[in-house]
Amino acid sequence: MKDDKEKQMILEIIRVNNTGPSSLVQVLTIIQEQHGYLPEEVQALVAQEMKVPLSRVFEVTSFYSRFSTEPKGKYEISVCLGTACYIKGAGRIHEELKKVLNIEENQTTPDGRFTLTASRCIGACALAPAITVNRDVHGMMTVDRLAEVLAMYE
Repeated sequence: MKDDKEKQMILEIIRVNNTGPSSLVQVLTIIQEQHGYLPEEVQALVAQEMKVPLSRVFEVTSFYSRFSTEPKGKYEISVCLGTACYIKGAGRIHEELKKVLNIEENQTTPDGRFTLTASRCIGACALAPAITVNRDVHGMMTVDRLAEVLAMYE
């Protein structure tokens, strides 16, 4: 944690949302939305305050793909690689994004602007191939449209 203010924010999230061990995923989700990611020191604080084993917190954060233990870019680009998207060219889009951003999957650009991930399905099969940038869905994607979409987030 960067400072006491951040620690207090996390403690408040735990206090308000902790209804027992079953609320662990909810608490971690809210903290990640506010904090951006879940480093080990935050996970240790959650375990201590919620009175759950640290191993359980690690288990949850490593099992669910929505959780990140590393900082992410301001914009997370996720390429859907589900069947419908993949058949319609999502693999080529994914490879082109790696080239254009000069990063590999699950990496962040040096300027902290973009993080590239892949997902198995985003539920937008009718728009295949699709990508998301944070919560924005961009369907009917092509390699040629990537520059246009990236420019929206500059």
